[in-house]
Amino acid sequence: MSLVVLLCLPLFAAGVLAVVRERRLAAEINVAASVVTFLAGMWLAWDVHVKGPVLVADELLFADAFSVYLELITTFVGMTTSVFSRRYMTVEQQHGALGPQRMRYYHTLFQLFIATMLVALLTNSVGILWIAMEMATLSTVLLVSLYRTPSSIEAAWKYFILCGVGIAQALFGTILLYLAAEKVLGEGGEALLWTNLNSVGRMMEPNILSMAFVFLMVGYGTKMGLVPVHHWLPDANSEGPPPIALLSGLLLNVALYALVRCKVLVDASLGTHHAGNIMMGFGLLSVIVAAFSILRQKDLKRMFAYSSIEHMGIATFAFGLGGATATFGALLHMLVHSLTKSTLFFTGGHAIQMHRSQEMSRIRGLIRGNPVVGWGLMFGVMAIVGMPPFGVFISEFLILTATVKSAPYLVPVLVVGLAVAASALFRRVQSMVMAEVPSYQHPVQVAYVPIVLHAALVLMIGLYIPPFFDQWLKNVAEYLK
Repeated sequence: MSLVVLLCLPLFAAGVLAVVRERRLAAEINVAASVVTFLAGMWLAWDVHVKGPVLVADELLFADAFSVYLELITTFVGMTTSVFSRRYMTVEQQHGALGPQRMRYYHTLFQLFIATMLVALLTNSVGILWIAMEMATLSTVLLVSLYRTPSSIEAAWKYFILCGVGIAQALFGTILLYLAAEKVLGEGGEALLWTNLNSVGRMMEPNILSMAFVFLMVGYGTKMGLVPVHHWLPDANSEGPPPIALLSGLLLNVALYALVRCKVLVDASLGTHHAGNIMMGFGLLSVIVAAFSILRQKDLKRMFAYSSIEHMGIATFAFGLGGATATFGALLHMLVHSLTKSTLFFTGGHAIQMHRSQEMSRIRGLIRGNPVVGWGLMFGVMAIVGMPPFGVFISEFLILTATVKSAPYLVPVLVVGLAVAASALFRRVQSMVMAEVPSYQHPVQVAYVPIVLHAALVLMIGLYIPPFFDQWLKNVAEYLK
């Protein structure tokens, strides 16, 4: 029951927002719907904790500890982003960037985007997962082009083409996965259900599964923004409004979720580290390329986009490395990265509005202009580069520890990537927060609650992981390793 309610809420909210014409009322409905969706997500998490995995709707919907973990991240960040969006988009409309029609369009697609991500996480069917990922892509494309400028339309078109090609590769991989399962489970939709696939993983044809994983890696790797299929991500993040860049960051988690689920099947069939090696290669390449790309950025949101590529590379590498410690670190990294990066987009979005520019050379004096925005950006950068005592330090420390134990020859590569990215981010942020306030800086309405809440959570996770949460991640890591 809780699972069905959770999936219906954002779809119902999207339908309501499609007909609401009053801008202020639409923003309030968007926040209320996001809060209720998060509460429904908590309800589902409690059901899974008490009863174990939930399977409903003729086995088409499925929730276990792994999917519920990412569902909670998605609904929580969606909730806080809706609060941030309420203030941010109001200022955008006051500046004439958006009219009433496009504001209604924005709020409707906001909820539709959340709905498609939840369907992808909570479906039991590999086929429906693929469809939900495609729907999420289409929703994002429309939101990236929200401002209707030539550059935003170009970014949306690049996003559509590159991710369209990528999702086609994922479809071919899904077909190959079905062919391998069909020989064991027979024809029909039963051969596409995760629960069935997991039970017969060792009996499926290893050669077909090995080939399927290559296509799935390229396909879902494109959705994650992994190098070398990453070029859409910086453009999409820089041209779309910051709330959409935040939500697209959640979609990277969903794509990684799909890939990790497939890795479990391939590992069971092959009995080797083939899938893990592929993920480690893509992950390390993404870390190195993204780290050096950050050095060259002049646009604030593009810099954050390359940082996302780096951190998705770290998580992909850790899942590929395998083992209890690396997998625990990867799961924790997905959470702390989502929380920290959203803090950066919250503060960065307000900084852009204060200076009417995304160019970092024009953003100055944030701490004096607005202490919450300035210090939020500073602490956000400190957290994202893995400084103690923030949560990213814990996840990266666990991943590095596992690498030293299982693949010590890769430690220098990983450390170089982390060090270059950290130095590049610190170099950029210092002038933005510490310099004198420029004459062209304007006061704006700031959403303080999301900034403070996310920063506090990232700090708390770095200082103390509650036993319940620790055990939850250990259970998921034991299943995935």
